Amino acid sequence: MKSIVCLLTGIAAACCAVAQTPTKATADEAVALVRKGVAFIQANGKEKGYAEISNKSGQFVDRDLYLVVYGLDGVVRAHGANEKMVGKNLIDLRDIDGKAFVRERVQLAASKGTFWQDYKFTNPVSRKIEPKRMYCEKLDDTAVCGGIYK
Repeated sequence: MKSIVCLLTGIAAACCAVAQTPTKATADEAVALVRKGVAFIQANGKEKGYAEISNKSGQFVDRDLYLVVYGLDGVVRAHGANEKMVGKNLIDLRDIDGKAFVRERVQLAASKGTFWQDYKFTNPVSRKIEPKRMYCEKLDDTAVCGGIYK
């Protein structure tokens, strides 16, 4: 009987540990994924890099963390969560608060190169609009970005 109680206690503890596993990506994970994406594009070229970043089952999608590549003109070159966005000019896209976040993003890429940006966006996991923090690095005439939901 004591063995069964110990076993059930162990199973309950394991279930609690699994339930507490973070489902949202961290800032460090976003930075690491963006850097990995930049390195991949540099090593393999834009065509192969953008295809891999846009692959929902690929190495650049992890839970609610995915990469997006914007041209400095606002045109999406690659999108890890929604391939239908590729080729679209989102320069005038605004969040729920009216912030033209893509315009701001490409301006920051051109002026700063590496930066964090805050805005609100739909989380592909929860399907709810949530505060989001995007980390971006300029690569040639693009911004490679990955964000975390707060």
